[in-house]
Amino acid sequence: MNTKLDGPVEPDPYMNRRAEERVAARFEVRFEQMEDAARALRAYSLNLSAGGLCLRTRKSYDVGSQVRLAMVVDGEEFHLTGIVAWVRDEAEAIGVRFIDVSEEDHERLRRVIASFKR
Repeated sequence: MNTKLDGPVEPDPYMNRRAEERVAARFEVRFEQMEDAARALRAYSLNLSAGGLCLRTRKSYDVGSQVRLAMVVDGEEFHLTGIVAWVRDEAEAIGVRFIDVSEEDHERLRRVIASFKR
């Protein structure tokens, strides 16, 4: 029996939309915008993928805000741009999706992530 749905189907809010594997990883992240660097105390990652990261920070961000991040992960230095994809105020955490990542940086991120799994 076929049932017709009225209206659009809402996506599952708990569905994993990540295209890249995520690993637990803690390292310091610096904001490259001067106004953010002055206001953000210490920012630390909670996890990392080649597509983005979860970042613990006390600074408030709006979903859709663009951020420029500098970080050293497993000896590799990265300068990446991202978009805030979600905000968890109670956990003081944001999800950042990387944008405009060069193929070279993307491959370096994948290598770093593979090293965390060993």
